[in-house]
Amino acid sequence: MQILNTLSQSSLQDYHDCPRRFELRYLQQLAYPAIETEPALENEQHQKEGEYFHRLAQQHFVGISNEQISKLANTENLQRWWENFIGLNGLTGLNSLKGLKSEITLSAPLGGYRLVAKYDLIAFDNEKVFIYDWKTYRKRPKTEWLAIRWQTRVYRALLVQAGAHLNGGKQIQPEQIEMIYWFANFPDDPAKFSYDSNQFKRDWDALTRLAEEIKSASSFPKTDDTNKCLYCPYRSYCNRGVKAGDALDAELETEAEELFDINFEQIGEIEF
Repeated sequence: MQILNTLSQSSLQDYHDCPRRFELRYLQQLAYPAIETEPALENEQHQKEGEYFHRLAQQHFVGISNEQISKLANTENLQRWWENFIGLNGLTGLNSLKGLKSEITLSAPLGGYRLVAKYDLIAFDNEKVFIYDWKTYRKRPKTEWLAIRWQTRVYRALLVQAGAHLNGGKQIQPEQIEMIYWFANFPDDPAKFSYDSNQFKRDWDALTRLAEEIKSASSFPKTDDTNKCLYCPYRSYCNRGVKAGDALDAELETEAEELFDINFEQIGEIEF
């Protein structure tokens, strides 16, 4: 079995949803034997377009002209998403923010692991700090669903814990933070989450407990919620059926793990 050194929002979400999936994906690192969604090819294409859109957004924030980037938006989805993005629908005032940090990775120790997160954009405006995350979902998820996802909890908590170097060496306070999910298909309806010290304590305590639980686990049981198996590529290992879930529902449950090529010399972190 592989030794796991890092945790991320995706791996924590997998452990929360199904410890067995976590074990197969991150500890045993097994290949995916089953199709996650139907129709498979359409969903795969959509995921690739979503990844490419993130690259277009990154190029925008490093100063490449919108006219030049627009030439790379060469599919119907990419054209629509890019037009929505440069129109800044739902992102009012973004261009006036200072200290834009695109595709930033932060890391902090967590219960013998390193907790790692890659941010699409972190922006500063006086005393406020905004986390932006671009989503290309075909369905606009419920804000209440996003609020309890590990990504929302990890990204805000880790910015408090490991973001001081982005703020002139001063720790970013929870009350300064707002996290914004911007939906390329629903540009006028972002989801926004403020933060406070009580939430930060709750989140970091929960993350610490979860890391300790993972570290000491001797078994990784299958989830009792068999609906989650519809979107799991490992369901054949568990004899949980062969039929894949519907793509529109599945994309909310099966966001791919960010593959980090981590050089800890180059990212913001707190030393052990």
